[in-house]
Amino acid sequence: MGILEYRGVTKRFGQYTALADVSLEVVPGEVFGLLGPNGAGKTTLIRIGLDILRADEGEVSLFGAPPSQASLDRTAYLPEERGVYRRAKVRELLAYLGKLKGLGRAAAAKASSDWLERVGLSRVADHRVESLSKGMTQKVQIAACLMSDPELCVLDEPFSGLDPVNVALVTDLIQQRRANGLTTVLSTHMMHQVEALCDRVALVHQGHLVVYGQLDEIRRRYSPNEVIVWTAMDLSAFGVNATQHKTGGWRVELPASETAAGYLNELVRNGVSIDRYEPLVARMDDIFVSLVSGGR
Repeated sequence: MGILEYRGVTKRFGQYTALADVSLEVVPGEVFGLLGPNGAGKTTLIRIGLDILRADEGEVSLFGAPPSQASLDRTAYLPEERGVYRRAKVRELLAYLGKLKGLGRAAAAKASSDWLERVGLSRVADHRVESLSKGMTQKVQIAACLMSDPELCVLDEPFSGLDPVNVALVTDLIQQRRANGLTTVLSTHMMHQVEALCDRVALVHQGHLVVYGQLDEIRRRYSPNEVIVWTAMDLSAFGVNATQHKTGGWRVELPASETAAGYLNELVRNGVSIDRYEPLVARMDDIFVSLVSGGR
């Protein structure tokens, strides 16, 4: 059973259909990527799942039942529209938010200090939030979202405003959640982070679910039937379309009837000395652009 499930969800705003018959589920312990261009319906889908908006048609379940206060207490949400008490001191703000999520006074104070250490903000613990940079403020909000170890955490553009060092830090925090059996929904435009983090993804475009499934399987599905072969031999002499790749290998376009494994066996049978051999796998950036552009 999924932690978060959508079944035939449709949402309209007046004459505009923001979501059309969307069905998907988020399963326990995974990092699930929710992808799509601006205005695709991602945030609407998130808000329906967290009972902020109601669907016009279809059903939603959170922890196996319709969303309720009890199930929402097991969930944390970092919205794309950020909001903090800017005149509050950082440590006090985190402790206050921890108490709102059910931590006792002492536990909230400890969690506040611990998480400020984890996100590298201990030195500004007693500064007012309004004095922080955009990236620091973002880390405060991420810490607030994660500090109660919610079973489900929904992060909408968590890497916004972060430099590469802090992108790596947040990536590590998400990976730690997965290692601990906790579930994360990640909405982002950073496709390389999707490739690094996500187990499964859904791509929404113009309110429709365009792609949904295992990340690796989706990448294979949209990959060309090509391989890259690193060898000293000239593969263009073997009756295939082979060109030099920028990495120094040969990029080989295989016939539709040929597989990467079959071509490798053929090279070995013909005595080709191979240093390295890789099927060409499509990047999520390219898949995203192809599907979204094709839907315009």
